[in-house]
Amino acid sequence: MSVIEGHPVERIEPRSRRVVHAVDRVGARDMRMVPVAIAAWAVALWAVAVPASAGAVSIAAWLLALGGVLAWRWVGARTACAVAVLACAAAGAVSGHVALAHPVREAAVAFATGGGRAIEVEVVVASKVERHGDALWFDAEAAAVRRGADSLLGAVPVTVSVPQDAVSGAGLDLGSTVVARGSAQPGDAGERAALVVFAREVQVTSTPPAGLDLAAELRDGLVERASALPAPGAMLLPGLAVGDTRAVSEDLDAAMKAASLSHLTAVSGANCALVVGIAFGAAALLGAARGVRVAVALAALAGFVVLVTPEPSVVRAATMASIALLALVLGRVGAGVSVLALATTVLVIADPWLSASYGFVLSVVATGSLLLLARPLAAGLSRWMPSPLALALSVPLAAQLACGPVLVLLAPEVPAYGVVANLLAAPAAPLVTIAGLAACLAAPLPVLADGLAAVAWVPSAWIAATAQTVSALPGARVLWPPGLGGAVLLALAGATAGVLIARAGRIGAWDVWARRVGAAGLALGTGAAVGATALTGVAGPLAAPRDWAIAACDVGQGDALVVRSAGSVAVIDTGPEPEPLSSCLARLGVARVDLLVLTHFDVDHAGGAAALRDRVGTVLHGPLGEAADARALDELGAAQRIQVAAGATGMLGSARWRVLWPRAASAAFPAGNDASVVIEIAGPDVPRSILLGDLSASAQAALLGTGLLAGPYPVVKVAHHGSADQLPELYGEIGPSVALVTVGADNDYGHPREEILTTLAALGASVARTDRSGLVLVSPSPDGVTVWRERPP
Repeated sequence: MSVIEGHPVERIEPRSRRVVHAVDRVGARDMRMVPVAIAAWAVALWAVAVPASAGAVSIAAWLLALGGVLAWRWVGARTACAVAVLACAAAGAVSGHVALAHPVREAAVAFATGGGRAIEVEVVVASKVERHGDALWFDAEAAAVRRGADSLLGAVPVTVSVPQDAVSGAGLDLGSTVVARGSAQPGDAGERAALVVFAREVQVTSTPPAGLDLAAELRDGLVERASALPAPGAMLLPGLAVGDTRAVSEDLDAAMKAASLSHLTAVSGANCALVVGIAFGAAALLGAARGVRVAVALAALAGFVVLVTPEPSVVRAATMASIALLALVLGRVGAGVSVLALATTVLVIADPWLSASYGFVLSVVATGSLLLLARPLAAGLSRWMPSPLALALSVPLAAQLACGPVLVLLAPEVPAYGVVANLLAAPAAPLVTIAGLAACLAAPLPVLADGLAAVAWVPSAWIAATAQTVSALPGARVLWPPGLGGAVLLALAGATAGVLIARAGRIGAWDVWARRVGAAGLALGTGAAVGATALTGVAGPLAAPRDWAIAACDVGQGDALVVRSAGSVAVIDTGPEPEPLSSCLARLGVARVDLLVLTHFDVDHAGGAAALRDRVGTVLHGPLGEAADARALDELGAAQRIQVAAGATGMLGSARWRVLWPRAASAAFPAGNDASVVIEIAGPDVPRSILLGDLSASAQAALLGTGLLAGPYPVVKVAHHGSADQLPELYGEIGPSVALVTVGADNDYGHPREEILTTLAALGASVARTDRSGLVLVSPSPDGVTVWRERPP
């Protein structure tokens, strides 16, 4: 007798039917928990999206589970019945969790957003503190919400946004207790945070507990130590070792994404496996008993989770590892898919909102693809190449086929060389993880830590160089149809490609027929995708009006507008990154820019300046604040630079422009949003327009009080991406027919807010949003203006 995954089978020749049946039975057992996990996940998605129905769903699920238990004795297929009972029980537990939490969340939302008053929340930071633009963002658990003299107690998950310079006290990190003051809005459906708090100020009242504080110091030490090494490898090192990406520049981050390598800086199963394996092996070398080895491995895993912070992918990987170690203690080594399914079920029951987390989805999908797809893909590839190469290729190929449809929902593009990039980077990833983690833990011994960091830098630099090289190749990013339709199309294409590879070389009639149909379908699908991409991408302007005067580029969460008059071109702001602006200008056929207006120097308005280097004649800009503002101007090369204030005028082709804001030498509004350059422009081929930068309501009131506005303006660029901080009276004076809202899809700020949309609707303005419509073109017409949208609104 021999053992296969703990199941005794008779020792017979490997190809005999009896052994195949035994292996099939093992595979069937391996998949038994999958329906349970799918049921729990599906019900969790429904419950968090429609929480009011969670109670009824929970009762129904528990009744079905009870019915299955009662029918056990009369059902022949008892295994199937057991799986169905577990699936119903998991669904009942998930929806019950949401049902119990819903009243508390609903009460907190009503309390925090009612009354129109500022609120104060006392929270404990529950995530990394990340920078987005000029603001800090973090998840937290609110213990108390106060509105004036009233207060509401109870644990409620929130997300907090605060300007970087509005944090007082030291030690803002995971585990800190802080008081945030500002306004709040409800979280989006499906989001774990019941409230999004936009804080004017955050005060740290207590630093993290000892363990979390030590972990933060270790991470900070690694970031500081790595900064002394050459870039760009130094930027990646903390991310690859402990998931700390604060040092990664925007250009390097874009290169990692284009090369499909960004997952390496998100701590996941591979990192946890290394930590558990090293700890378990070290205990074994010391002669420890199995229970002690498992305890040591679990302790190391817990410490690692604290060090890297409990992100969704880390929690999923740690739970899987814990279940596997527990099975080892019990002498029941679990199969990979069973462990993944059990871990997914446990986590979704514990936190149903994980079901809607992209990080968690990608983690589960990637792990599942490696367990289920890598082996058959390797077998198929081995018919065309040596087995070691086929095995190496199968891992990144399986991950890309499975994760591609999810990633397309985040960004409608496919990394063309992702598999090759991952193949090149794969050998370096574990090396930098081990050496970098050792450097982090060796912080009390600076000489040793510096040496280990230098060792970790070598593979880190290799990964960074791979990302930069691959992302610079022609066609590194293939545009793909956006949205759910694009995700389904890519999933079908991936499934077809996977089947064709896995069953390559088989000569059965069904296989030959399947290959022909699959190849034809793949060709048609790819052709349709390329065609749709061409129509909405490079060839899009062929169907657009040629007499456009104003273009609002889709550059994500940022501003980038183009104005054209009599062959002359002006660009107002550059968006957050160079690539989207370059793409937009190429589509519009713009090679040279006569006038660039940088309304202010926040990254979402000036971060893409490098795209216009040595392509600009004159630059107009507002007040300079930090040294970084001057560096943004330096990105432009030898352009004429003029700081402007209200009253400045000039010509663009046959159109005249005039600056309405900021006031010259005014100390009331320092450099930044409220000192944005506001410019009006009009001409025989340009409809009269006003572009409001990022002005808040207070600055808008001051602008209205200057008397410089002379409405109506048929076209307005709405201030600050459609934030709620607007002055309706200003828009009443402007009287727009068309309102351009430059905003990123699914942005964290909730822009555009309902308040400004309601104001614009009351004025009868047609709203054109770049997040929904993509590129927007405005043309003059005999009746006023005409708006062309890349995508239907």
